[in-house]
Amino acid sequence: MNAPARDTSAPGRLAELRPLLSELMDLKRIRTPDHPDGLAAHGFRRAWAALASGMDPRIVALQETARAVAAVRLGGLDMDVLQRAGLSSQEALRVLGRGLEAVSRPLDPRLRERLSVALAQTPEEACHAPPPTFVERLVQQPRAGATYPGRPRIVVSPQESHADHCYAVAVGAVLVAPCFGASPALPFVAGLSHHLFNAALPDAGYGGEALLGDLLEPVMKRLTQEALATLPERLAGVVRQALVLTGNVDSAEARAFNASDALDRVLELEAHARAAGFTLRQAMEDLQLIHPGPLQAFGDGVLREAGVWP
Repeated sequence: MNAPARDTSAPGRLAELRPLLSELMDLKRIRTPDHPDGLAAHGFRRAWAALASGMDPRIVALQETARAVAAVRLGGLDMDVLQRAGLSSQEALRVLGRGLEAVSRPLDPRLRERLSVALAQTPEEACHAPPPTFVERLVQQPRAGATYPGRPRIVVSPQESHADHCYAVAVGAVLVAPCFGASPALPFVAGLSHHLFNAALPDAGYGGEALLGDLLEPVMKRLTQEALATLPERLAGVVRQALVLTGNVDSAEARAFNASDALDRVLELEAHARAAGFTLRQAMEDLQLIHPGPLQAFGDGVLREAGVWP
């Protein structure tokens, strides 16, 4: 009897991408005075504004992913901030390029090149239309946390929003797309849009949704259609096409989206577990909290004298 065929649709690169995908979780919690809801929520708003302005989803997918990957190391040091700090546009682009290069080694080489080009071609945000009305509701709508029928809810703080999750899934789908031989645009749009119904429906999680039973699917469909009706006709058509990717793995693009969705849900909780287990030894030895420089010896001496760290 022949052995069952082995699925080779994601040949070996997901494990290499996992550290970078884990670090993308930080964008949900990195905040600046300009973006107090976090960089992921800012990217979510920006992506939808670009799409609503008529930008090609392929361009938006690559530009947003390039910005997100650069922000893994640079945090809130984006083009606008760097130019306000006095850098020329070319100097700012060099800094952003260094941020991208610092973490891009695990990426597919062709995707790495496309992201580098997209980062240099990112337009001014001022030309974008306002984001659709549902965007702000998703920024303000928390995720339910970990739930299961008949068991207590586990809520971790700070709670991520649906905007946080959707942006991370969208960017992650672009990063994993080469693993499945997928084009990135539709998986990216599916990531941004797969929780449109939660703009109106508070998230009860798997445990709560199970109680809705066969009422859940028609509610989700009706609320999704209401959100789609607020979009320009052409964009609504693209989003409908992207949403076909959800709930199946029948195409390379569907596999890329659903892989990113599964990874984000689990890596988000891993991020909380990692933060909860963080120790002073990691801060001092792995991260050298008293950084190398002219004051390092003095700082180390102060800590010894105070009995904080040997």
